[in-house]
Amino acid sequence: MLRHLTGTAGAVPGAAVSGSAESGGSRHGALAQYRWRLVAGLAVSQTVGYGVLFYVFSVFLIPTAHDLHTSTPVVTGALTASLLAAAAAAVPVGRHLDRHGGRLLMTGGSIAASVLVAVWSQVTSVWQLYAVWIGIGVASAAVLYEAAFAVLVPWFGADSRAKALLAVTIVAGFASSVFLPSAGYLLADLGWRDAVLVLAVAHAALTVPFHLYIRRPSQSSTKTAPDGRRRQIVSVALHDPVFWTLGCSLLAQGAAVFVMGVLLVAALRDFGHSATFAATTAGMLGVLSVSGRLAFTAAGRRASATDVAAAVFVVQGIGVGLLPLIGRTSLGAIACVLVFGLGFGVSTLIRPAVLTARYGTEAFATLSGLLTLPLTLVKALAPLVSAAWASAAHSYAPPLTASAGCCLIGAAAMAVIRQLERRRRPAFEPLAS
Repeated sequence: MLRHLTGTAGAVPGAAVSGSAESGGSRHGALAQYRWRLVAGLAVSQTVGYGVLFYVFSVFLIPTAHDLHTSTPVVTGALTASLLAAAAAAVPVGRHLDRHGGRLLMTGGSIAASVLVAVWSQVTSVWQLYAVWIGIGVASAAVLYEAAFAVLVPWFGADSRAKALLAVTIVAGFASSVFLPSAGYLLADLGWRDAVLVLAVAHAALTVPFHLYIRRPSQSSTKTAPDGRRRQIVSVALHDPVFWTLGCSLLAQGAAVFVMGVLLVAALRDFGHSATFAATTAGMLGVLSVSGRLAFTAAGRRASATDVAAAVFVVQGIGVGLLPLIGRTSLGAIACVLVFGLGFGVSTLIRPAVLTARYGTEAFATLSGLLTLPLTLVKALAPLVSAAWASAAHSYAPPLTASAGCCLIGAAAMAVIRQLERRRRPAFEPLAS
């Protein structure tokens, strides 16, 4: 059943942007230059996008609540609504990217996001805040990692694709380190409304030009991958146990990551550490996500991506599982965060690695969007559930222990993927160019 999808459309692009008559050395060099310039441009736009459309929200949380005469949980709900809107938009955005490429969508999305951030600076009521952030959520689905990866994947073959995605995620991994303090300085100097307005202008200036630079490889813009073919690939994936096992693994490990991202500071405070120590230790996660991605890519040259991911998820489970036991000491807390943080950004890379290896690139954005939908729902809801659980239990140990279990479930699912891959041929075998 799976073999009938092998066809004439290659998933390894980087052939020529035009005909074979121009495929000489100079053309190849120009093409290589464009690809890596595209990587550099998207690395910048993703850093700015995550910084402005996600991380700075926490900086302006309290002043926004104060100005709107409401509570911080009510304002936080706007971010949750934004994540849910992004989840709802994930699948249609993926389909559009597969059919039409990313230039128009990402450019329009970055313009819309910039306008909405500017409008955020002018809101005077809670309903306006929610409306703005729901719009930002939809725009985010069109401009952040999932869209950027869908743009990059068709430009690179299997040998260089991981390096390209790694380059983008390494740079974007510093988004919190750059934008949290920058937003803090702007807040102190300008007040929250003018600070948000400055960030809206910066977002437009540093994302729109790079998204206008996006092009599609000639193979992707021809009729070699019609809608019917993409639908076949998606249908095969939806009947393939590997796809669903990958989803289960990412959901389980993602729940642990999202819970730790929200509860870690509070848990460390509950364990007796100072606010400064808790915030500084939690801040290590951003830097560790970068080193973890580097280690994952390096290890992936010697072992399969799923084997490496399984090992990393086990290590993460050990780290978060030990936190309630040894996290009351400074050394123990730092050790647990170090161990957990090394796998903090691995899921970002494992998803495109498995999807492109098994199903090619023609329906990558659609398949990635199908996984993004439940992942974003978990991102929005898991921290709320875990915070309520910790409050009811009067302890952070239960949700942290559950997070450790989720990491181990994710690892087990990755190991199952490896076994399924050994027994089953790839669902889609793209031809090399």
